[in-house]
Amino acid sequence: MRKTLAILAFFAVPPAGAALADDDCTVPMAEWQPREAVQQMADAQGWAVRRIKIDDGCYEIKGRDAAGRAIKVKIDPATLTIVELELDD
Repeated sequence: MRKTLAILAFFAVPPAGAALADDDCTVPMAEWQPREAVQQMADAQGWAVRRIKIDDGCYEIKGRDAAGRAIKVKIDPATLTIVELELDD
């Protein structure tokens, strides 16, 4: 029963979220925070960073969260707010 609900929730949520989400960051490079600030933000979250790269105009962090789960996070380069967060179990 729990698995069925999880599957139904998975298929119900993406269309609504996809219509509203805009993953791309459009911040001019002059307004970007340095990578060191991104690393500090990740450290404050308890994340173990494996890689920081630029994707779709956003910073992208790949690593592990405090619980040891694999994460992929898109960060707004100016405000360092989370744009998108993916967790793997």
